[in-house]
Amino acid sequence: MLVYRIVLRKYAHDMTGIGAALHGGRWNKPGSPVMYTGESKEIALLELIVNTPPAIIPELDILTIAIPDDSIQVLSLSDLPGSWMDYPAPSLLAEIAEKWIESNATIALKVPSCIIHSASNYLLNCRHPAYARVTVQEHTSFRFDARLAK
Repeated sequence: MLVYRIVLRKYAHDMTGIGAALHGGRWNKPGSPVMYTGESKEIALLELIVNTPPAIIPELDILTIAIPDDSIQVLSLSDLPGSWMDYPAPSLLAEIAEKWIESNATIALKVPSCIIHSASNYLLNCRHPAYARVTVQEHTSFRFDARLAK
């Protein structure tokens, strides 16, 4: 399966999940290296926009990443608390994902996007024993349309 990541150019070659480990996120606690990706380029862009200050239009790259189809766990809306899409994110989400990370059951965790609930994001467990099966298929520069920052 292919997933997408739009990232600051200076971090595009980093597949370690260190950024998420340093700061934590909706689906991970600080100290847990995961990589956030989207099922489409469009949802990857929307996720970037909601997490980037509007005055900043950085140099970006887009990665097309292949993940093994046989190593994906799915979280559906029925698995989540009613407040799962709130901002700031309820800490229960990171706790759910931490159990997944610690289990090493799969490389990827499919989660619904809180921006568009019918779209999905994929968290990649950078410490999974088979993480080497995750490969970058394409790496290109991404032109950010400044009108999106309005």
